[in-house]
Amino acid sequence: MQNLIEDFLSFLRHEKGASPQTQKTYAALLMNFTDWAARQELRDWTRVTLAHLMAFIEHERERELKDAPPGGGKKLSSETIYLQIAALRAFYAYAEDEKHLPQNIAENLSFPRRWKRLPKWLSGAEITRLLKPETAAGPGDLCDQAVLELAYASGLRLAELRGIRLEQLHLEAGFVTVIGKGNKERVVPLGRKAVEAIRRYLEAGRPKLVTARSPANLFLTKRGTPFAAVTLWQRIKRRAARAGLERNITPHMLRHSFATHLLEHGADLRVIQELLGHASISTTEVYTHLDGERLREVHRRCHPRA
Repeated sequence: MQNLIEDFLSFLRHEKGASPQTQKTYAALLMNFTDWAARQELRDWTRVTLAHLMAFIEHERERELKDAPPGGGKKLSSETIYLQIAALRAFYAYAEDEKHLPQNIAENLSFPRRWKRLPKWLSGAEITRLLKPETAAGPGDLCDQAVLELAYASGLRLAELRGIRLEQLHLEAGFVTVIGKGNKERVVPLGRKAVEAIRRYLEAGRPKLVTARSPANLFLTKRGTPFAAVTLWQRIKRRAARAGLERNITPHMLRHSFATHLLEHGADLRVIQELLGHASISTTEVYTHLDGERLREVHRRCHPRA
């Protein structure tokens, strides 16, 4: 069973262009099923039936979280169940297309209702505090400033931000080319302040970080290596703490702030979709709910009969 999963992950990696995180997530979700199947003495995909898949999903719905206290009653969220079903359906669709299995029995699994969580974003005042340049101007400080300015100016995902390379910068023209999910390329304009921060870093910061083995990544650690996701995350959180922001700031909040502030200032939703690299407009539409919440809050606060 594991061999077919490896073939599927290779398909995701080489033909679908899935990100490493997506591959890791699908691998973990499919392993959940094979572990359960082994306990049912199912050791071949051809022996698995729709009834087995439904029994597994029911088992997952009733299963308590691994780290939860015994008897605490905390179970998997509907979001996790949704992802588990999505992984099985994607796997079976691949296996049927490649003639590894005679039919896609997972296509009859129904998804649970998926509640959309409204993303968290920073206010204009919080962004101003976060992006205020610090007095220190060492290579690491210049790097941090360029990371923050680029993240807010372009709405890049964390993986896109840490993986961006020098050849993707077009500072004279004021834009950056981004390789997003599925290896799709998009062009994102940059504001003046982001361009200035990146130029300062390129002139006075990055040259002091480069070593003989450094790649062409724009952002480098003090060892001259590309940032790991967790390292870049921590750098942003430390900068937010120094700026006096008490909220739990994450890199993705800068992406949400980018989209929310564009919408608040009249940007077209289709333009925001293109800038964010969303495959579907339905993903971008979550920001219309954010804007509606803001309007209702203003109405409650300002209208005499609200």
